[in-house]
Amino acid sequence: MPKTVGVAVSNATFHFDKLYTYAVMPDQQDTVRLGSMVLVPFGRGSRARMGVVLACDAEPESAKLKFLFDVAPASACLTPELLRLVHFLKERTFCTYYEAVKAVIPYGAQYKPTVAEDGVTPVLQKQLVRHTENAYKLVGTLPPKPRPTAKQLAAVALLAGGERTLSALEEKGISRAVLDNLCAKGVLECSKVNKSIDLYSSIPLKNEPILLTEEQQAAYNALLPGLEDAAPHSALLYGVTGSGKTLVFLKLIEHCLQMGRRALVLVPEISLTPQMILRLKSQFGKRVAVQHSALNHTERLLQWQMIQDGGADIVVGTRSAIFSPLENIGLVIIDEEQEHTYRSESAPRYSAHEVARQRAAENGALLLLASATPSTESYYAAQHGRTQLVRLTKRYGGNPLPKVQIVDMRAELASGNPREISLAMEDAIRQNLEAGKQTILLLNRRGYQTVAQCEDCREVLKCQKCSVPMVYHKSAHKLLCHYCGSQLDPPPARCPACGGKLQYRGFGTQKAEEELAKLFPEARILRMDQDTTAAKDAHEKLLAKFARHEYDIMVGTQMVAKGLDFEDVTLVGVLGIDSLLFAQGFRAYETVFSLVTQVVGRSGRAKDPGFAIIQTTDPDNPVLNLAAAQDYDAFFEQEIAYRKLGLYPPFCGLCVVGFAGPKESEVARASARFAALLGRQAAKQPDLPLRVLGPTPGSIEKINDSYRYKLTVKCRNDRRFRDLIRETLTLYEQEKLPGKATVVVDLHSDGDI
Repeated sequence: MPKTVGVAVSNATFHFDKLYTYAVMPDQQDTVRLGSMVLVPFGRGSRARMGVVLACDAEPESAKLKFLFDVAPASACLTPELLRLVHFLKERTFCTYYEAVKAVIPYGAQYKPTVAEDGVTPVLQKQLVRHTENAYKLVGTLPPKPRPTAKQLAAVALLAGGERTLSALEEKGISRAVLDNLCAKGVLECSKVNKSIDLYSSIPLKNEPILLTEEQQAAYNALLPGLEDAAPHSALLYGVTGSGKTLVFLKLIEHCLQMGRRALVLVPEISLTPQMILRLKSQFGKRVAVQHSALNHTERLLQWQMIQDGGADIVVGTRSAIFSPLENIGLVIIDEEQEHTYRSESAPRYSAHEVARQRAAENGALLLLASATPSTESYYAAQHGRTQLVRLTKRYGGNPLPKVQIVDMRAELASGNPREISLAMEDAIRQNLEAGKQTILLLNRRGYQTVAQCEDCREVLKCQKCSVPMVYHKSAHKLLCHYCGSQLDPPPARCPACGGKLQYRGFGTQKAEEELAKLFPEARILRMDQDTTAAKDAHEKLLAKFARHEYDIMVGTQMVAKGLDFEDVTLVGVLGIDSLLFAQGFRAYETVFSLVTQVVGRSGRAKDPGFAIIQTTDPDNPVLNLAAAQDYDAFFEQEIAYRKLGLYPPFCGLCVVGFAGPKESEVARASARFAALLGRQAAKQPDLPLRVLGPTPGSIEKINDSYRYKLTVKCRNDRRFRDLIRETLTLYEQEKLPGKATVVVDLHSDGDI
């Protein structure tokens, strides 16, 4: 047993993020191991800090070592694979050890420092204490006197069949008072057990045979060798919208389970989780666990513990599910793999793709990426043989792709239609309503009106804490900042700069809902955006209502664009796409193509043919026209030529170093100094390919009173480059520049932080 341990402590800066050596008390030696959560004295005042053991029998830094305060139970210990992921994140994302630990395990499984009942001794306490309940078992016999009550006899009779929880006994009419009385008599014994939770228990198990089309079967057969081989493999399943990629997933998962192995399924957004859960639960039953941020802390912890205890064969969830403590993984699926939501925007700034590759390599698993619009990097890798390419070219059931009409909104305005909904769109929706069919409309802007502008000085009303316009939300009658949450209630009528009259312009989902209600008063309209889906299980409930035909029209942000499958949706409309078409970032065209292609693909997925309308002020734009034609191959050829010309991924790595602080001048100086330090270190390795751009202000210069600058580095994302960045960060820390501006490094950025 270890006598000393190397501990990574919480709240460490980059410069001081190392393993600190502590002595282990004799009574702790049987409980301390690699991955143990511990409480340690830190600093001159020996203040209690959380830590995780990452080394045993560490060499003492001095003869006088401090002892651990406390050790968490063995159930809180990180598995060997999760420990390796902590080191992986530390090396690849420049986070601290403890930031990696917090990413790997859910909040509820973490511990916090507190003091014992004596009010002095530092001890560990679990973040969540309500995830357990009392369980009772029979250990003795009822004494004849005093005469047992009917409830006591009933309790003993029930427990004769084995241990039961308090909630199960209360359902039978046995109160806690009765049980506590029997414990006092020595008849029962009480212990603490995790609460039982079966999420989505209402989904019936169908376990129907998975029937594939000839093309799907060919795809399955092509992927099967990579699944059955014990070595790691990767593949890209590229199939047109509605081609039935999910059925191929289910068949592969079924075979994976038959092999005695487990499967991990990632989806990009919470809105897509319910439908995937429905398919998996109905096919595979209770051994499906769920991990995503819409679960409350207790639900997520219990699901995590279920996985840890071996009670799950399949895990489905969003990005963070990649860290599930699932063992013996045979298959990792990343659905809609092109989505940016697979990249974390806070420390540790990881890519789920990269972590998935690591886990597939460790487990000898098949990593399957899937999409109708793969990322340019994934398709390029498949074309060049670095990953297997499998195609699905036909829609399931032989349905044709939707017909698409592009409407010029400039012509609409010239003809006297000032509305955001074109006459063609209005006619198509009305015909769809008369036919008893459903419509999905995509508008990737929430709120009512998106800009408040002064009629005199032409200034746009911006958030005082951020350099972005405030957005008017009519339902709440207030202006909101979508970045920091600041509010103006009530919205001003006059310009704060000159006193002129403010004119509200723009078009968000709230206004679209209102305009649709005026045009189609008989229609039942569902709005899906961040405002309407904030409540727990809102996504699932609203989509279920739409599936039951309780709504005729669904208007929403990009959460309505992907992965949804409704038989009666025969019309799709795209509104306000131009703001994305001309957005900053080298992925702008890819994002637009993917979003439009995906939402158009929601139409006509059953027996009835589909139709789509795209509204734009740039009807000749090649990206929109290629999306309308669902011609990914032509788009890829155009996009890869642009990437090569501008030297963007996949032809290089892109690293963005971001700086933030309260004083713009200090942030600018700190970023310039980092650039100089990076240049100095790079000069020592003249053969290292590197191109440094900036520093420049961020595309959004200020968020929540914090000014932002960025340094863009085109590089080769290998160990040499990461070592260079690490050396530069160390020098930056030594010069105490973090006091001027915090710094973050993102190796998976789209070009901004």
